[in-house]
Amino acid sequence: MKLNETQEKYIKSWGSLGSQWGINKTLAQIHALFLITDEALSAEDIMESLKVSRGNVNMNVRTLIDWGLVYKESKLGERKEFFIGEKDMWLIFKRVMKVRKERELDPMLKLLRTIKQDKDISPDDTKILSRINSIEKFASEADTMLEKFLKMDEKWFRSIFIKLIK
Repeated sequence: MKLNETQEKYIKSWGSLGSQWGINKTLAQIHALFLITDEALSAEDIMESLKVSRGNVNMNVRTLIDWGLVYKESKLGERKEFFIGEKDMWLIFKRVMKVRKERELDPMLKLLRTIKQDKDISPDDTKILSRINSIEKFASEADTMLEKFLKMDEKWFRSIFIKLIK
């Protein structure tokens, strides 16, 4: 698949943004390719378009599948695997938030709770414990908010969001 100049610029920029968000550049570029492509792509199509290795494509497409951002699609008479990207930005946003919560916020909360339960904490650690409690309180509130957000209907969210920005 041959990309035009605009597509290349978009994919390159999305890859740079991905790096800033803590996502590997190639993962973000492959996701960008799926966002702008309507037809199902094979690993070879992705390799050709982005000039990346098969291993890199396979690893990153599997990650996108795990995140629910890409789906396998069968083509009659083809032995190759084909993939299609999710286009609904609301679903994409929610799925990314869910993964980030599971990978970042949940482990942090678990760690903070484990530290607080440690029997070896000395009475001299009250300042540290106070800060840990403060961090845990904030993270718990963020967790509660994200849980509610992930259950939200898009129309309801948009109506609330529009009210907030006015």
